[in-house]
Amino acid sequence: MKRSFESAVRQQWKENVVYQIYPRSFCDSNGDGVGDLNGIRSRLGYLKELGIHILWLSPIYKSPNYDNGYDISDYQAIMGEFGTMEDFDALLEEAHRLDIKIIMDLVVNHTSDEHRWFVESRSSRDNDKRDYYIWREAVDGHEPNNWGSCFSGSAWEWDENTGMYYLHCFSKKQPDLNWENPKVRDEVFDMMTWWCEKGIDGFRMDAISMISKKEGLPDGPTEGLYSPCTYGACNGPHVHEYLQEMNRRVLSKYDLMTVGETGGVTVEEAKKYANAEGTELNMAFQFEHVELDDGPDGKWYLNPISIPALKKNLTKWQKELDGVAWNPLFFCNHDQPRVVSRLGDNSPHSAKCIATVLHFMQGTPYVYQGEELGMTNCPFGSIEDYRDIESINAYRELTETGLRERSELLGCIAYKSRDNARTPMQWDDSPNAGFTTGRPWIMVNPNYTTINAAAELADPDSVFHYYRTLIALRQDSKWSDVIVYGHYDLLAPEHETVFAYTRQKNGITLLVVCNLSARAQTFSVPKNIRWNSAEPVTGNVPRAELTRELALAPWQAAVWALT
Repeated sequence: MKRSFESAVRQQWKENVVYQIYPRSFCDSNGDGVGDLNGIRSRLGYLKELGIHILWLSPIYKSPNYDNGYDISDYQAIMGEFGTMEDFDALLEEAHRLDIKIIMDLVVNHTSDEHRWFVESRSSRDNDKRDYYIWREAVDGHEPNNWGSCFSGSAWEWDENTGMYYLHCFSKKQPDLNWENPKVRDEVFDMMTWWCEKGIDGFRMDAISMISKKEGLPDGPTEGLYSPCTYGACNGPHVHEYLQEMNRRVLSKYDLMTVGETGGVTVEEAKKYANAEGTELNMAFQFEHVELDDGPDGKWYLNPISIPALKKNLTKWQKELDGVAWNPLFFCNHDQPRVVSRLGDNSPHSAKCIATVLHFMQGTPYVYQGEELGMTNCPFGSIEDYRDIESINAYRELTETGLRERSELLGCIAYKSRDNARTPMQWDDSPNAGFTTGRPWIMVNPNYTTINAAAELADPDSVFHYYRTLIALRQDSKWSDVIVYGHYDLLAPEHETVFAYTRQKNGITLLVVCNLSARAQTFSVPKNIRWNSAEPVTGNVPRAELTRELALAPWQAAVWALT
């Protein structure tokens, strides 16, 4: 018998919305062109007005910044550009005063190669931290297997000093930790406890499904030049054992929200990561829906996302996890291009429609900074405009090997690069969008003069206020219970552009209808859906009336409560 989340103790992380901040690009308080902790603290009132109670910070730890903070050299120190530990303490105190919880980004699949553990590990073969990382002898004079890095090239780097290869599923400056070594787990759990004692409210766990590698590190099927390292590094044989140990030793001792980045996760695996019994994590990110526009050998293509395929995929996760695990809901984050440019047409109307699709599903919605403003992809020019190591490395590898033509690939990178999500937050129409008085570390999207927080706060019909309404409906309305806990059913799965579904609980049915296209559409409400009254809940057109045959305007979204 399934244990329903509804019957469990209600948790804030189920009923609220998480806001993700990329600190480097959020708000710069000192004019050096880089966002910082004091900048975040200065904008907490903005988040409070939006209705946010949970804040996820991308990494703020000490780092050489080869991968923008996801290469950590000291887990218990703050990156100098972001401020000091005193600045963090002040941010945490002020957030808690405003009833905002802070979730830290935990990056423990790998460290920076400048972390003291790795410095010692590579110093000699007999160093006591040698086994903190994954070292292997050469095989026939080359890499130990055919795995490729997520950031292009081999996943193995030769170390001249000790005459061995080390594994790095990301960049060569991000060596993978060896979780099979219990001393590594002790170090990680001690560090996590230190942050919990400081008073943080949870962890988003980066690449956590990769901490257990396939035994023997075997070759995998080749795609392009290499076998994706995810073949042997995701959802390995001991990953649940390690997370259950983490839960027993750290997570269960504190009131925390936890969510794992679980690349390659299946529905059955997700039921283990985010099980209702709470033995591992609260939620597990899956990425199938944001990989629907990938090509035969990866992400660098201009394929549109098929709406029927999107509906099928999201419906699978809604139905399969209902009552046994909990979905995190997202279209945007620091690793994805802007959804309004990817699934929409950059218009405020499409931004509202896409948001409606997501926010009425069962699970916890995640809003990425600027998403609530309808921030779009940035018109980058040459490859020199980019800062993202993934984009730069892919361009070099694929063009230098002749696999892709330069101008064609550059267009694909402009569409899919992670840097689209990392341009500075657009606060107002002053120089540099009000992000900094200095020179921004990455270019500002030139449309900041029309898309910015100041303008949207002043416009009651803006994307910002629409998100504010969606968040309020989930947290404090007569429909909150059905929005959070109601059962989901898809309607018209084969319709090419209309995404329609119901949520049902305690005799109330919410009917959600969204036309994800720039063309007018018709939608027939199925005859098995009946109502005596249909009360408009929200939508991006004024009080849309419900009829059996709906004529939908381009990008129209509407939600009704049926009784």
